[in-house]
Amino acid sequence: MGGNLDITDKLQNYINDFGLKLNPIQKEIINYNKSLGDVKRMQVDPVQCHFLHLIIKVSNIKNVLEIGTFTGLSALSISLALPDDGKLIALDKNEDTNKIAMDFFKKANQNHKIQTIINPALYTLEELSNQKFDMVFIDADKMNYKKYYEKSLGLINQGGLIIIDNVLWHGEVADEKNDDKFTINIREFNKFVSEDKRVEQIIIPLGDGMTVCRVL
Repeated sequence: MGGNLDITDKLQNYINDFGLKLNPIQKEIINYNKSLGDVKRMQVDPVQCHFLHLIIKVSNIKNVLEIGTFTGLSALSISLALPDDGKLIALDKNEDTNKIAMDFFKKANQNHKIQTIINPALYTLEELSNQKFDMVFIDADKMNYKKYYEKSLGLINQGGLIIIDNVLWHGEVADEKNDDKFTINIREFNKFVSEDKRVEQIIIPLGDGMTVCRVL
């Protein structure tokens, strides 16, 4: 029977050579994040940018909500894939990184599609309760993942997508001896989603792991 390949750096470079190409401003964000030290881990992997781009295109998605923006790489990747009349609402509570993200959005001529809201996301999600989205991308504080997920279910159109990042948590979720609170939280969240009859879902091993849920 077939099995998954171990993706080495050499093989990843080969894949990158024959896949989608990053926008110059996406590359700028990646290079900027490299200067930030360990906090750069909050950035999505470039291969996830390509995945988000394609899934938006093939699903004809127009309205997206992002929970957790950091310096804007995932938001810009989403916006670049949206049609010109598409809309992304990006939530984050960090005013400093939001300003950096906005500068990148303007440089990429995407700021007309992106509305940023600076506030704890759980408060903003309440304020957005009358809106509907085709897709929600969750990549914020992990301890609130279940709350974000539940709120998102009330905001998504039937057949829409909820995509959650970091669900493999550096591979630690599979280590039953790991009792770190974040690992336990992600592990319990994954179990909850896998048993949720309101969605059909799959975990894709891109970056730090992404769960893709289709709302039934």
